[in-house]
Amino acid sequence: MDWRNELGFTERLRVIQSLTTVYQQASSSAAFAEAQAEARRYENEAYNEANSKDEYDRMCQQAIDVALATKPVAGFTSSSDEVQDVFPDPEPGCSSEFPVGETFGRYRSCFHHFDGLHSTIYKSKAEDDTVRAVKITIPHLMTAPHDVQREARLLREAASPHVISLVETFNLDGGRLALVFPFLRYDFAHLLQRDMVTASQTRSILRDMFQALSHIHTLGIIHRDIKPSNILMDSPDGPAYLADFGISWKDGDPGSEPRDQKITDVGTSSYRAPEVLFGYKAYGTALDLWAAGCVVAEAIAVGHGELFDSGPVGSDLSLIHSIFKTLGTPDEHTWPDVHVLPDWGKVEFYTFPAQSWDNILPAVSSNGRDLARRLLCYQSSERLSADEALRHPYFSTS
Repeated sequence: MDWRNELGFTERLRVIQSLTTVYQQASSSAAFAEAQAEARRYENEAYNEANSKDEYDRMCQQAIDVALATKPVAGFTSSSDEVQDVFPDPEPGCSSEFPVGETFGRYRSCFHHFDGLHSTIYKSKAEDDTVRAVKITIPHLMTAPHDVQREARLLREAASPHVISLVETFNLDGGRLALVFPFLRYDFAHLLQRDMVTASQTRSILRDMFQALSHIHTLGIIHRDIKPSNILMDSPDGPAYLADFGISWKDGDPGSEPRDQKITDVGTSSYRAPEVLFGYKAYGTALDLWAAGCVVAEAIAVGHGELFDSGPVGSDLSLIHSIFKTLGTPDEHTWPDVHVLPDWGKVEFYTFPAQSWDNILPAVSSNGRDLARRLLCYQSSERLSADEALRHPYFSTS
C-alpha cells in the first residue's frame, strides 16, 4: 500500500500548521496568509516527491531547519513592546530634573523597580548618567540556601564577559547589604513571553548562557537557579549575562554546604533537576545543565511554554509526574543512579512511555531539538557539559 494512503488529513494539517508558525517566526513581517501559502507549498512538494513517510518527515523537517536558520532583519518597531528606560516624571513644582526618590549610600534618586522574595531592586541614575540596579537584601529572609555575602564573593570570582558585573557592595543599617549592578532592561523570560526575539537572537542568547556556565563551572561554581528570568541583557541582540547568584555554591566557600550535603531545595519550580527531586545531595554542575536544557526547550518551542509543569503551587510531585509523562518513567536501566537517590522508591509512579522528541518539541529546528534532548537526560553523567553544548551543531547554524 502506498504510504500516502496511510497519511491522514489531520496529520498533513498539523504539518502545515507547524510550517506556518515557523515561517512567521523566521520573518516577523510575514502575514499569516503568506506564511500559510508557503507552508502549503512545501508540504505539498514533500507529499508529492517523497518515496516514503520517513522521507516526507525528513523533507518537512528540512524546510523547518532552513527557515529557522535564516537570519531575518531583527528589530522592534513597536515601542509598546519595549521596557522603557526612563525615570518617573518629576512632581509639579519639583526643582530638580528627577524626583528625589530614596537614597542608599551614595546612590540617590533610587526608584522601586522589582520586589523579590529576599530583596528589593531599585533603579538609580548616577551622576555620570549611568543607570544602576541597587539590590537591597532583606536580612531576616536570608535563610539557607540564600546567602548574600556568598553571592558577592562568588560574583567577584566569576567576573567574565557573560556574568553580570558586581559594581560594588556596601552596608546599610539593620544588617542590610546592598549590591550594585549595571541596570539591564530585559530578561530572557520577558522577551520570550512577548515573543520579542527571533530565532537567531535566541541562538545568540543561549550561546551566551552556555559561555557563562562554562566559565563558572570551570571555577567549581554551581549556579543552582538557571532560568530565563536570570538571563539579562540591554538589547534583544545581546550580549546576555547570567545573573542572580543568591543560592550559588562552591566547594570550600565559607558560606557553602559540604560537598555531599548540599541543600536540595534549590532551583525554581519547573527547572529543577530530577536528582534533587529525589533527595540527592551530592549533585554537581550537571544540575545547571538540566535547567539549561529546560531553558533551551522553552526558548525554541512554539509559544515558549515551560517544558515541564510543577502545578499551580510548584509541587515536587506534580513536577515529577510531568517529567515522567514527557520523558518516560525511568528505571535502573534508563537511570542507573536511582540506587543512590535517598527518596527513590518511596512513592510508586505510573509507568509512562517516553514521548518522541518530535512530539515533545514539534516545529522546531532539528539541531535545537537535539540540543535539548542531550541536556535533559535522567542520568546526570550523560548530559552535555556547557563546553560540549557550545560545540553542538545548533550553534554553528548560519
